[in-house]
Amino acid sequence: MKNFALIVVVYLLSSCSTNYNPRVIISTEIGDIEVELYTDKAPVTANNFLMYVDSGRYNNGYACFYRVVRMDNQSNKKVKIEVAQAGFYEDSLIEKFQFTPIRHETTKETGILHKDGVLSMARLEPGTASSEFSICIGDQPELDFGGKRNPDGQGFAAFGKVIKGMDLVRKIQQMKDKDQYLINPVKIIKVERLKY
Repeated sequence: MKNFALIVVVYLLSSCSTNYNPRVIISTEIGDIEVELYTDKAPVTANNFLMYVDSGRYNNGYACFYRVVRMDNQSNKKVKIEVAQAGFYEDSLIEKFQFTPIRHETTKETGILHKDGVLSMARLEPGTASSEFSICIGDQPELDFGGKRNPDGQGFAAFGKVIKGMDLVRKIQQMKDKDQYLINPVKIIKVERLKY
């Protein structure tokens, strides 16, 4: 009986642990998106995102959802994906607000696959990701390590997942665009950590 009581106490203490992955709210002009960041599995990429959050660089409309990729707007791509992309739309804002690019954390390294609602860093070459991120609409295995969306086969760095608000992300992805760029980008008002 004493052993059982000890097991119960240990279980309760472990379940009350404060070692949660951080969550943030992305407040846009049309609604909120709640995201969990996988600092445990993708520390470099998730903590990079948190630097932008904690510094307020995504706030006040400087950042926005500006690019959407759907099956109907990527006719020139053999390997198709579906995402909504956010960050700094204008080059002048990128120059002003962007931190130094980070090391590329592949999905092979982190084990975080590009499933529906997963956040991922946009990049050119490996090691060039910094401020721009996308949210997967549906499962996107071609963005994983070994996927064919990027010819180098290194995939993209996944680092979190939408917990609430995927209906809003899907709504953004369906907005009118010209060559994948939204005619009316959706401004991000504030991105902040949730307090536990």
